[in-house]
Amino acid sequence: MARMALAGVGHWHAGMHLEAARAAGAEVVAAWDPDPAMTAGFVARHGVPAQPSVEALIATRPDLTVVMGRPDQVPTLAIACIEAGLPIVLEKPAAVSTAALEPLAEAARRRNLFAAVPLPNRCGPIWAEIEALKAAGRLGPVSHAQFRIVNGPPERYRLDGVPWVLDPAIAGGGALRNLGIHGIDAALALAGGADLAVVSASIDRRLYGEAVEEYAIVVLRAPDGMIATVEAGYTFASMAPGGDFEWRVSARNAYLLDRGDSCRVATLDDGRVCDLAPIPLADRYKAFMADTLDRLACGAPPSVGIGDYLRAMRLIDRAYQEAAA
Repeated sequence: MARMALAGVGHWHAGMHLEAARAAGAEVVAAWDPDPAMTAGFVARHGVPAQPSVEALIATRPDLTVVMGRPDQVPTLAIACIEAGLPIVLEKPAAVSTAALEPLAEAARRRNLFAAVPLPNRCGPIWAEIEALKAAGRLGPVSHAQFRIVNGPPERYRLDGVPWVLDPAIAGGGALRNLGIHGIDAALALAGGADLAVVSASIDRRLYGEAVEEYAIVVLRAPDGMIATVEAGYTFASMAPGGDFEWRVSARNAYLLDRGDSCRVATLDDGRVCDLAPIPLADRYKAFMADTLDRLACGAPPSVGIGDYLRAMRLIDRAYQEAAA
């Protein structure tokens, strides 16, 4: 049984990581947050051991530590874990800027340390199908892709006790940085790591008057001509979890569509349209954690590492520059 620690349990994803760890058969042996009240509340709700400090958490020598919290505090915490040789899951947003993230990536690279980043939509069923089609020579070149994730209004972050998400000086941006990172990462993965050009980018903050953008749309182009559109927003008219999610990939011989609760692939060469077993959005952190623990156990790299995260952050920087031009 893997032994896990949760550092920064004031993050709104802390409960999801705990649930995912338990679903994967791991034992959470330590929980901590810079705010003692956050630590106390979390351990009371979930029945996990509290630790009084980062040093005490590190001393438990967990097999894997989820590092999360305010982006202006996470780098110090992450460096402490990395320098102690602890494999980590680095929850985003992990730094107020790309420049602040770079030392973490360098420290993990220097130590050859396992450092996964939870972008769990990479666990969606279309990715395995894309790889299978590629392996069979049946995918063909990708023409275009669209990655949309639009969740509820920004006020939900205040209700979750993380108002800093709406402070650009701490969060480094709004919907594009926080939610759009999933689509940006997906576009980079689909392009096979090739550099993507920002064709256009627009952001908007008209509905709620927050300091951060509540909606963004970015058009990207790969060197081979593939076009990818990334859409992110805090504009879904509901405070309930979830919102409007759709991942679409169009290749010469296949069209793949993932809406979270349903997934479909059409293939031209055999005239088939098939439903794939969906992985609901609420379960994708579980899929990510199970995959991460499997990879850690067998010495494989993470499906999404800190280097992938850094590339996505740099591309988002370029999108913000284009939007401001």
